[in-house]
Amino acid sequence: MPALPPTEKALLLRTDFHDEISWVELCHAAQATSAEGFSAQIDCVSDPRFADVSVDDLVKQSAKSGDRSFCFLADHQTLTDPQHPVLVLDLQEEPGRRFRVIPSELWSVENNLSLANMDFHDFANSADPDGVFRGFR
Repeated sequence: MPALPPTEKALLLRTDFHDEISWVELCHAAQATSAEGFSAQIDCVSDPRFADVSVDDLVKQSAKSGDRSFCFLADHQTLTDPQHPVLVLDLQEEPGRRFRVIPSELWSVENNLSLANMDFHDFANSADPDGVFRGFR
């Protein structure tokens, strides 16, 4: 597996390459400004070398570099589910722990994890029973 690409912002990595339109729509939705005026600071990376990469491989690769605490993945479920739930992967505290987030709430996860205002488990533990974070209620 290639090294994770260096990005200045949080990484949204595409691992499924079957639907270009869904990918473009996802990137726009994930970067949109919320009603509260916030937006996710992410770099959308579409590199076919990461096609079908496994979570285990990403965790191992990240352990080598140690420069990221989390990343977002656009996998097959993300791009085919009507809600486009993005996979969020913990790379440091509990490597491999994951949950999903709908694009309209991705800003909350990214902003708070990037600034260390909240911990990964705060979001993971607040996900709905289906494992998708749809915001704090």
